[in-house]
Order: sequence, then structure tokens, then C-alpha cells
Amino acid sequence: MTNENPMLVWSKQRPEPARRAPSVDRIVATALTLADAEGLDAVSMRRIATELGSGTASLYRYITDRGELLDLMIDAAQAEIPPPALTGDTRADLAAVAHHFRDLLLRHHWLGRVLSGRPALGPNALRRFDIAMAAALELTDDITLAANIVDTVLSYVAGAAIQELSEIRAQRRTGLTENQWREAVGPYLRTAIATGDYPHFARRIRDAEDHTPDRTFAFGLSCVLEGVLAIARAASD
Repeated sequence: MTNENPMLVWSKQRPEPARRAPSVDRIVATALTLADAEGLDAVSMRRIATELGSGTASLYRYITDRGELLDLMIDAAQAEIPPPALTGDTRADLAAVAHHFRDLLLRHHWLGRVLSGRPALGPNALRRFDIAMAAALELTDDITLAANIVDTVLSYVAGAAIQELSEIRAQRRTGLTENQWREAVGPYLRTAIATGDYPHFARRIRDAEDHTPDRTFAFGLSCVLEGVLAIARAASD
């Protein structure tokens, strides 16, 4: 859970680090490295202090608690990939916003989990949202409709990323690649299909093309964009 008073994180004055003491930026960068390598549960003030060769108590002079650290991590993560430059082509701009968000979630596997609660309010998060709103406002002057469009597009991205990351987690958990997993469940599926009880599933297994994650994402995004564009055009008529 992020800090219950997130605005305090961004407005508070922090003391200058003492000589040889780690800066807030170093603390946050170390936490990001740990979260990316080992998951969010590995991040603790004690572990970060160990990585930095510092005392745990000294870190609390600059960052109040783990919740505040998480807020800073969320915002720092969103600064790592520059946001897209808008072109004035609404569909292309919304697509660029979607791909940018997907890149962030796939770069930091833990990020989607923490963004699924209250919205992040750090300066980089606000900048990313503001660009997304600007893209939607190219389509409509209705601020509520624009906000709904942004929420719809970003919700699709978050759901698609969760699905994509679940395969990565499954491979880590089981030690099986997707092809190895398919070979393992193959006998069961062949038996199920042979019953004739699942004709549409059987046809999907036999005849449907398996797309890459990128192609699957692009197809779903196209459907979402066509839908919101149609709704916005209808609202303007």
C-alpha cells in the first residue's frame, strides 16, 4: 500500500545527506533494482541499508517509512522511459500512450500491482497522465469523456500486461517454458478433445494461430481504440 498522505511525500523538505550518507535518489534507485530483480517483497529499509553499506536508522532520516519509499519508487520508475511526444493524430497518440504504459509495466513487473489501488500522484505520474489526457482531448472537448477514454485505454493495457506477466511468473514458479507446459498438458487435452464435448475449444487448439504477445496486444488495443473513437464521434454528432 502506498503512503496514506501521498502529497506529503512530494512536498516535504528532506535534509541534505550527511557526508558519505546515501542520497534519497540512491536509496530509491537501490530499491528499484531490488524490486526488479527479486520482487517487491524483497524491498525493506534494512535490505537497502545493507546494499548501500549504511545503517538502517540513517535511512529513516530521509525517508519516513516503506510506504513513502514505495511512492518514490513508483514515480521514479515512471521517469525511466520518456513519455511519447504527441503528433495531433488522436489514434496514433492514444496508441503511443498505451504502448508507453505497457513498456513501463513490462519493465517493472511489480508496478502494475501497486498501481491497481489508489492512483500515483508523483510528478512523473501526473506528467504521464496529463499527456494521456491531452491525447484524448484531441478527440473531444468533454473532459469527462476524455477521462473515461484514458481510463478505458489504460485499463486495457493493465489487464493485458497482467496476462502477459502471468506467463513469466508461471515459468519462474514451475520452471517450465510455455512449450514445455503445453507438452505436459498435451495428453490431458487430447483426451478432453476426443470426448467431443468441447468442439469450439478443439477447433481453437487445432486450427487457430498462436500470436506473439506483441501481436495479441496490438489486436486488443486496436479494438479498444476503435471503440472509444466511435463513441467520441457519436457524442460529438
